[in-house]
Amino acid sequence: MKIEEIIKSNVKMSEAKKAVLNIIYTQNVVNDSFSEILKPYDLSSEQYNVLRILRGQKGQPANMFVIQERMLAKTSNTTRLVDKLLLKDFVTREVCPENRRKIEVHITQKGLDVLTSLDPKVIEHEEKFAANLNPQELVQLNELLEKFRTK
Repeated sequence: MKIEEIIKSNVKMSEAKKAVLNIIYTQNVVNDSFSEILKPYDLSSEQYNVLRILRGQKGQPANMFVIQERMLAKTSNTTRLVDKLLLKDFVTREVCPENRRKIEVHITQKGLDVLTSLDPKVIEHEEKFAANLNPQELVQLNELLEKFRTK
């Protein structure tokens, strides 16, 4: 369905405006679907992102700066996200012994178990959205999106 039909607009738009609206609309469709997957686990997509970052540390701690720089949403309040994950026992937070100003965050076994449970659902979600594109189109889409956001 064309973006003009989706937003019920019959105003002539530039291709640049249509591209931006298509990206925003598509992001919302993907995010809404992803939120439904996370809902039973009482996780937001940002909290999920923090858990994935910590799992990627392979047992090593990550400080708040490392987490923040790897976040997909750079505006996320990392401290607040970690606090919420602490309440769920998905992470631990400790003061770094070498630098008392640095806070180290580890993923717990409970956090790892949640990710293990979510992994097949996330893969299915990604593949559902990719199903209408062939492998070459997926490569092209990724290249175009990377090119589009380059300033």
